[in-house]
Amino acid sequence: MSKDSNQSIIAVWISLFSNIFLTVGKISVGLVFSSPVLLADGVHNAGDVIATGAALGSMQISKRPADEDHPYGHGKAEVLASGIVGLILAVASFYMAYHAVTSLFEDPHPTSYIALLAAFISLVWKFWLYRYTIKLGRASNSKGLLATAYDHLADVYASIAAVLGISLSLVGEHYGISYLSYGDPIAGIIVSYFVLKLAIDIGKEATNVLMETTVSKEKLDDFCQIIKSVEHVKRIDRVRARDHGHYILVDVRVSIPAELTIQEGHDISREIKQSIMKRHSDVDEVLVHLNPFYA
Repeated sequence: MSKDSNQSIIAVWISLFSNIFLTVGKISVGLVFSSPVLLADGVHNAGDVIATGAALGSMQISKRPADEDHPYGHGKAEVLASGIVGLILAVASFYMAYHAVTSLFEDPHPTSYIALLAAFISLVWKFWLYRYTIKLGRASNSKGLLATAYDHLADVYASIAAVLGISLSLVGEHYGISYLSYGDPIAGIIVSYFVLKLAIDIGKEATNVLMETTVSKEKLDDFCQIIKSVEHVKRIDRVRARDHGHYILVDVRVSIPAELTIQEGHDISREIKQSIMKRHSDVDEVLVHLNPFYA
C-alpha cells in the first residue's frame, strides 16, 4: 500500500473516532443542559459515524488489486461510499430544517455557556479535520476521503449555526431580548440549505462516475498532445477516458504507417502508454488500439 493510501486510511480513522467522540459529547451536553440545537447537531454527527464507516470500508476495498471478477480494479467502491455520504447529508439537511422550523413555534429554550463551549470546540475541531482530509483527498484523488472532507465541511456549517444560535440566546437572556432566542432556528434553516447543496454536489459527482462520464476536456486535450508527440503516430482516431474512483482508465485508437512491423507497433503502443502515465499519475491503465495508415 502506498504512502498516500496509508495517510488516507489514517485520516478516515481519525475522522471516525472524532465523530464518535463528538456524537457522544454533543448528545450528552444537549440532554444535560437542555440544548435542542446541540442535541440536533449530535444526532447529525451520529449520521456522520455511519458515513465515515462507509468511506473507510470502501477505501479498503478500492485498494484491492484487479482480479478475475473485477478486471478494472475496485476503484468504484469509493464512489459508492461517496454516494452514501451524499444521501446521509441530504437526510441530515432535511432533519435540521425540520427541527429549525418546529423550534420557531415553540417557547425559547434556556441555554448555557457549557453548550456554547461544546459547540465551539466542535467547530474548531471539524474545521481542522476538513482542512486535513481535503488536502489528503486531493493529493490521492480519493473519492471516499473527499466525501469525508465535505461531510466535515457540512459539520462546520452546522457548528457555526449552533455557536451563533446559542450565543444569540445567551445575549437575549442577559439583556431580556426574547426574540434573539429564535436566531438559532433561523440560522439552522440557512445552514440546512448549504448542507443540502453540498449533498447534491456529492451525489451528482458520484452519479457521473458510476455512469462513466468522460473526464474533463482539458485532460483529454492533454492526452492528445502527448499522443501526437510520439513518433510515427499519423492520426488520432479516438481518445476516451473515464474516472474509475481514485484512478482513470484511458482508451486510445491511433493510426501508424501500415508498413511498420508488429514489434515496432508494440513499441509505439508502449511509448504512448508510458508517456501518458508518466505525465498523469492518476491514470492506472491505457489501452492502445493501432490502425494501419496509408499515405
